[in-house]
Amino acid sequence: MDVLRPTLIKIGGRIYRKNLIQEQTYQHEEEEEDFCAGPSDCTDEPCDAFVVEETEKGFQCRVEVPSPLYKYIIGKKGETKKRLETETRTSISIPKPGVEGEIVITGQHRSSVISARTRIDVLLDSFRKKQPFTHFLSFALNQPAIQEKFLQFKEEVLEKCSKDHGVSSSLFQNPAKLHLTLGTLVLLNEQEIQKACDLLQRCKEDFVDQIAGGKPLTVEVAGVEYMNDDPAMTDVLYAKVYMKDGSDRLQVIADQLMERFVASGLMLKEWDRVKLHATVMNTLFRKDPSTEERNNTMTGKSSFKERESFNGRNILKLFENFYFGEVQLDSVRLSQRFSSDASGYYATSGQLTFS
Repeated sequence: MDVLRPTLIKIGGRIYRKNLIQEQTYQHEEEEEDFCAGPSDCTDEPCDAFVVEETEKGFQCRVEVPSPLYKYIIGKKGETKKRLETETRTSISIPKPGVEGEIVITGQHRSSVISARTRIDVLLDSFRKKQPFTHFLSFALNQPAIQEKFLQFKEEVLEKCSKDHGVSSSLFQNPAKLHLTLGTLVLLNEQEIQKACDLLQRCKEDFVDQIAGGKPLTVEVAGVEYMNDDPAMTDVLYAKVYMKDGSDRLQVIADQLMERFVASGLMLKEWDRVKLHATVMNTLFRKDPSTEERNNTMTGKSSFKERESFNGRNILKLFENFYFGEVQLDSVRLSQRFSSDASGYYATSGQLTFS
């Protein structure tokens, strides 16, 4: 990171800069990060972003934190927590590992409690972004007719293109899990899952019902395209989707859902618009058939090194207009990663229905 251009993080309407502190590194330990507020420090002025209660002994602030993130506030051998307490002159109480609850910050001065809370929020924001996604918003495309056409596509590709470099049966999506991804989420406890479910219902009331008209959207799945720049070095091949009536209602719903979830803090914005696509071949499936893509990007740099691309030129030429069929989209699902329901699709934590 360029020290003259530190990373800026926006929390509660304020901007903070993130300073990376290089410390002695230990095997299997994540690099510790420290943060300070900027351009002016929260310790110098009141901050309305937090609820700070006055008590008999001073001041107190509570913050709900999913238990998987406690370790980032505690640090190795409790060093991060001790440093926060020393530098802000506060006491920080953290629930036992695995027990959902609140982190409680207490101190004799209101400004000290606010400073500690600010630094904890910045820490959590940084480490939350490093968590692998747990859920994603999806449209299911696994209706029987689509699955049947997909299996025909797979059979014909293997029959006509199996001699092309890297092409094998292990690349193909599980037909029961064909879907469109609208965005990924990191939901670390039941409270966050419920928050996402509640937001889905508000979106239904606020704009989805009006756009969809209370009826399923009729979509055609046809044609294939590739993600990267060189078709001879393809990693992801996907089927394209179109509204049968030629409208952009599906795209509008997808984009507005993304914007609402991003605004709520439940989703990170990676693209200006949702790229509606149904992955049919993915080189990540070679080693792990249950792997899902992350919004057209991979979950880590190492994934690129481990992937073996395939030559998709013939597939693109022969199946450019392959027709996978027509499908009625009647719901947006909050799907759970690495899971399956009775139909073989991803387990659903919640959903928004069009009718």
